[in-house]
Amino acid sequence: MDTGDRLLTPGEVAALFRVDPKTVTRWAAAGRIGSIRTPGGHRRFRESEVRALLEGEGMLDEVDDSIANRPRNTGPATPTGPNSASAGNVGLH
Repeated sequence: MDTGDRLLTPGEVAALFRVDPKTVTRWAAAGRIGSIRTPGGHRRFRESEVRALLEGEGMLDEVDDSIANRPRNTGPATPTGPNSASAGNVGLH
C-alpha cells in the first residue's frame, strides 16, 4: 500500500520540532507518534503525520512541555561565580 508519503528520519523530524532526535525516538517508543521500521531496523516517520502534528492536529503533550515552556538560548552563556571574569577575580598578574 503505497500512499506516496515521504518518509522522514528521526533527525528530520527532530529538526521540525526543535528537539533532539532521541526525543523523537522516545515519542515513537511511547506510541505518541507513529513510525515504521526499515529492514535495517531504523525508524522512519510519515511526513503527512508529522505535518499534521506540527499543525496541531493531535499535538503531542510532551512537545508542549519540552518546547513551549523552555527558555530559548539567546546566545553564549555568561560565566558567573567567584572564578569568572565578571566577578573581577581573573586578570593578568
